[in-house]
Amino acid sequence: MKNLNRELVFLRTFALAVVGVMVIASIYSFNTNSNKRFGTIDVERINIIEKDGTVKMVITNADHFPSIGDSINNRVYHERKKRSGMLFFNEDGIECGGFIYDGTENENGHSAGLSLTYDQYDGDQVMQLITTDSKRDDKRIVSSMLAFNDRAENESQLGTMRIGEELKAIKDPEERRKKYQAYKDQNLMGATTRILLGKTPSENNGLFLFDDHGNPRAQFSIDKDNQVKLVVFGENGEIINSWPQ
Repeated sequence: MKNLNRELVFLRTFALAVVGVMVIASIYSFNTNSNKRFGTIDVERINIIEKDGTVKMVITNADHFPSIGDSINNRVYHERKKRSGMLFFNEDGIECGGFIYDGTENENGHSAGLSLTYDQYDGDQVMQLITTDSKRDDKRIVSSMLAFNDRAENESQLGTMRIGEELKAIKDPEERRKKYQAYKDQNLMGATTRILLGKTPSENNGLFLFDDHGNPRAQFSIDKDNQVKLVVFGENGEIINSWPQ
């Protein structure tokens, strides 16, 4: 019986020693400075972080895309559609752009899109490369554009989320519109498109310029019939000059 107990003690000690060596080896392998090479990695989300733990980039599938209640760099997210893609974060841990995409068949045919954006500091999109592709009643509508936007001067991401929740709770559309305009007048939220370059849903290909109120003021384009147009608009949208006449 004593010999049996000694053998059990030996086996337990040996097993613990092996496990300890494996744990130490695993920890060492993940802390070494040498690069590791992999053939294929299947992963649902990757967080790229700095040494202090600040997240600088997220590569994710749709299910793990940050949405309502999720927190990154101590910032809690509002509700938004989940999509596959990447998110970028600056040195202060604030989201500053991203790349998202989706596409699926539906009852009309299909709907797909892709967007690469860069944000104003602690704000939203000031530059966006975007394409949309949808099919409705056997007609395919494709738009691919590079857009440059002005953002509200006093905008902040946390402030925009708070205002968004406040506006969402207002049931009356007219009251909601007035409240939104009040915040926009305070430069707390809102965007104004200034430049569009690319193909519009109406199949015009060209350069489109807007004033600081978002009104179209000039365009140089080729339409779906291959007609070249140079048009200048007044403040109220009227054509004041064009070529050809």
